[in-house]
Amino acid sequence: MTSPATAYGQEAPQEYAFNDAHFELLRKLVGKYAGISLNDTKRQLVYGRLARRIRAMNLGGFDEYCELVRDENSDEIENFINAITTNLTSFFRENHHFECLVQQVVPTLLKTNAATRRIRVWSAGCSTGEEPYSIAMALSEALGNTSGWDVKILATDIDSNVVATAAAGIYPANRQQGVSDARLKRFFMPAGGAPGSLRLKDEVRGMIRFAPLNLMEPWPFKGPFDVIFCRNVVIYFDKETQGRLFGRYADVLARHGYLFIGHSETMFGTCTRFDLIGRTTYRLAGMA
Repeated sequence: MTSPATAYGQEAPQEYAFNDAHFELLRKLVGKYAGISLNDTKRQLVYGRLARRIRAMNLGGFDEYCELVRDENSDEIENFINAITTNLTSFFRENHHFECLVQQVVPTLLKTNAATRRIRVWSAGCSTGEEPYSIAMALSEALGNTSGWDVKILATDIDSNVVATAAAGIYPANRQQGVSDARLKRFFMPAGGAPGSLRLKDEVRGMIRFAPLNLMEPWPFKGPFDVIFCRNVVIYFDKETQGRLFGRYADVLARHGYLFIGHSETMFGTCTRFDLIGRTTYRLAGMA
């Protein structure tokens, strides 16, 4: 019988043996479970993040960990995906999208949705919550005294840990960059605990529903959404997966809706169902 160490090849000179076969298997599994495409430059990232899991679980090394996550029914799958995903974000990141939201999207929706008086937004890949809270603040300011409108934001992420952080709505002083003093005063309140920590007020928190969601799996909703933010998410997917995802967004986007993607992302060569109308800003084809 071949031992796991032999099956995975020669050991690497690190705290834990980590060789090509370990990396290839883990890369294949993260693609299978989450649709994420990891290239060779991510090898050290994978090692560093999963080494912490191995240490925390008291495992012998990557042989044991690989065998564990190969079982798609393993309780470790969620932690595996959480460890691999990157959650870099900030308030009002790529501010041109929020300027478009206020100056173009809201005036459009006030007309197209006048009968229903509803606005629905999806933050797909919400990370620790700065994006959906920024959306909520921008919408609150843009709608002003417009009363009687039902505004809801769905905020999802594959990483259940960051979704929990986002739902708490508490941010230390070093995470408040990008928020003006006027917004800090209007939308935040002291959180207690660490000096300078602030919590989003219920006025904003009440607009958002947070939930974990794997974008590669069936979605438990049909829309339609007036706006979808999916920024700095598809960079982790291959072109084929990107095309499928953009097509699914088109299926749940209202005919008059908008899609925002990240600054380093493009729809070119992946999906023909959208027209580019501004910097990484799209509408369904024919609606530009």
